[in-house]
Order: sequence, then C-alpha cells, then structure tokens
Amino acid sequence: MTHRVFTARFKRAAYLSMLATIAGASIAAQKKEIPKPPFRYVWTKAYYLPPKTHKESGYFALCEGKNGKIYVGTSAASRNSHLIEFNPKTEQMRIVHDTHKLLGLPTTDTGYSAQAKIHTRNFVGPSGKIYFGTKQGYKSDEEQEREKRGEKIPAYEGGYVFVYDPKTDTTENLGRPMPLTDEMIAAGKVEGQGVIDVTADESRGLIYVITCEEQYWMLYNMQTKEYRELGPIANGQPSTLIDSRGRGTLITADHSIARYSPKIDQVSVEELVIRSKPMREHLDSKADSPDWRVTSDGATAYLQYRNDPRIFRIDLTGDVGQPVIATPLGHRLEGQSLDSRAGISIAPDGQVYTVTGRKNMTGFGEHYLHHLGRYDPTSGVMYDLGVLAIKNPDFYYENPRDEPTHIATGTPENPSYYGYETLPDGTLTVRRNCLMTIVADDGTIYVTVLYPYTLLRIEPEAYAF
Repeated sequence: MTHRVFTARFKRAAYLSMLATIAGASIAAQKKEIPKPPFRYVWTKAYYLPPKTHKESGYFALCEGKNGKIYVGTSAASRNSHLIEFNPKTEQMRIVHDTHKLLGLPTTDTGYSAQAKIHTRNFVGPSGKIYFGTKQGYKSDEEQEREKRGEKIPAYEGGYVFVYDPKTDTTENLGRPMPLTDEMIAAGKVEGQGVIDVTADESRGLIYVITCEEQYWMLYNMQTKEYRELGPIANGQPSTLIDSRGRGTLITADHSIARYSPKIDQVSVEELVIRSKPMREHLDSKADSPDWRVTSDGATAYLQYRNDPRIFRIDLTGDVGQPVIATPLGHRLEGQSLDSRAGISIAPDGQVYTVTGRKNMTGFGEHYLHHLGRYDPTSGVMYDLGVLAIKNPDFYYENPRDEPTHIATGTPENPSYYGYETLPDGTLTVRRNCLMTIVADDGTIYVTVLYPYTLLRIEPEAYAF
C-alpha cells in the first residue's frame, strides 16, 4: 500500500470518526437536555369512560364489587347518568345501569330536570349489591336565560335510590327519599332533594340516605319501604358510617357527630373534639367537604377535609353522651393551595391512602401536581409515594377517527381536554381534579379524573415504597 493511499484512508477514517464523535456528542447533548423531575412518579394506566355516558365528569361514585369488578358512576349533566362496570381482567367496560332508561324518562337533553349525576359513594353491601343514588345537575345557559326573562323551567322533582345486583345484572328502584310534593311547594320549596349518599345496613334492613342540596339525613326501612327523616343536617358532601355498635354515624353541619341507634330507635348528637376543644374551633371557617372511611372492625374512622392538609383519626367506640375524640395525625402533604377531592380509602391491610393536589411550585411544569399518599397506622408516618403519571398517554383522542391529538393541549376554554398536562420530560400527568380513590382487595388502586372522565389503574408495584 502506497503512502498516499494509506494517508487518504487514514484521513477518511479520521473524518468518519469525527462525524461519529459529533453525532454521539449531539445525541448525548439531546439526552442531557431532557430534564429530570424533582419528584418520584407513580405510573398509572388510564381508561377513558364510555363517552356517551357522561360529559367528561363524575364524582365519588367508585367502588369494587364483591366480584372483583370496578363500578363507576357518571354524570351526563342535563341528559342522564349511568353506572359503568370495568373488568380488570379483560380491561373492558360496559353499561350496567341507565337511569333514564330504567325510569322511562327521555334519554335526550331535558335540562335541569334530568337525573343528571350519580354522585354517591357506591356502597357495596355484604350481599354484593351496590347501593347508589342520583341528583340534579346544573341549569343550562338556555334555561338561565329563560329564567331571566321570567319564564319557568321544568323543576327537578327529586333524586332516586337504586340497588344494582351484579349477580342478576338487574337494578331495583327504591324511589325518591324527598320528592317535590304539594306540601314542600307550600313551604316554599322549588325542587325536590337529590341524593348525595347511600349506606346500607343489610343485617338490620336499613338504608341511610343523605339528600342534597340541603343535606337531610334520612332512613329507609327495607320491610316497610318507607323513608323518614332522622333530624340532624349533614355537612357538605357527607357520608354515613356504621360503627362497631351498629350505629349510623354522621358529621353534622357544625362538625359534631350524630348517631342513630337502631336498638332504641334514637338519635344523639355529641361534640367531635380535639384535646377537649370542638373540632370546629380547630378548622378554618372555609373548611369543607369532609370525607371519611371506617375500619373493618367499625371502631375507627379516618377523616380529611378537601382544603385542610391534615388527616384525623376518629374513635367511634364511645358511649352516647360522651364527646367523640379526634386525633390529628399530621399533614397529608406539605405545600401551597392543597386540594383533595379524591377522598380516603383504607386498604385491606389497614394502610390509609389518599390523593392530594398541590400547586406546582417546583418549576417543573405548571398548575397542580397530584400526589398519592399513604398513612401507616402502625408507624404513624405519612408517606408521599409520588406524582400520578400516565404510561399510556394516547388513551384518549379528540376524535377516534382522526390522528391523535395530545390531550394536554386543551384549555379551560376547551374543557374536554384540560384535565391533564405534559411535563417538561414529556410525561403526561393529572392537571386538574382527581375525584375518588379506592384500594381494591388485591392492592390495586383506582382513581377517577375529570376532563376527560378517566379511570386510572395503579398496580401495587407502581407505588411500592
């Protein structure tokens, strides 16, 4: 080989090596440009709820049936409401309850008079039956304009209580606890009461119902098939718990505890106290939407408020006439503008889980970050398990027939898209409100998210800590 040929080959090899070095450096630079999040991710798989069953939202209506399937309530606003069954094994969904179809009502938009929302925390009885109810939605822009002109719009006649039995795939209608009657109209009422909570005590043949928007506490007798008022008014968007003595237990409008004892057919109201001072004196005046869950033995409840950062333990074992003791357990999360609409859930092993939104002050993205938290009753420690992240960001498209349009491009002006945000590293995360959290018997966590209405599935290994 001549010196000239050798030199030419050497130069070519050097040139190619230089190009490879530059390309490698460029790739490395690109990799370095992808920022790392200053927090841990909790990876979830997202499932879009059947679109014709809702208008991109739902509420507390999330539960696991005795058959291992997940049941989600929807809100179709001025049109209808549905109960959806999700099969974790097949990842398929189906409609198991259509409110208007069952009641023989129109399935087109009827406005404010529609049975617009399943807002209740789906309650699963020992029989496997699922108890839930319906409530009113909102007046449409057209209805508001009509009222401004002095025109009347159809009144909301009142919500219903339903019982769905997965074994027979049928739904029973238990009627309206507080419909709009002539007596109510004479008393100045303009609409019937919706249903915000249903809790069944199947062993005693009783169903506790809380209405909305005025939060009456009511009792349904399964034998006589009649409703009656129990007296106390509930707080916010409440729920009834059944304690270890079989008493129906409620947080009242002034943050006290009301209890109904079936044995003596009597209601009592006791102060809920922290260190001998009433709970109300420990809360900001704007604290709202208490959410609590009871342990399997009925002795203890865990409580949180939507806009208060603390979690509380409530002793439900006390006697009538004695204060009910609440113990603060620390903050669910630190930070600014905390907001938790997703409630509390107690896992089979006794661990307490919740999802809390926090204003994003990290500089890594904007808006809110939603953290999965776990309180360990044994150690007394609250753990931040990480920020919810979507591992299948293409789960939802603007139109299934079109090319995928990234969900995070939405704005409040185009609300069907604005529930999510893409972070600087390309990860899709929840931007706006998580609605409910439950822990299934196998440890899988499910969370619902609005806009678009989504069911998130978190496998146990995703939040192991």
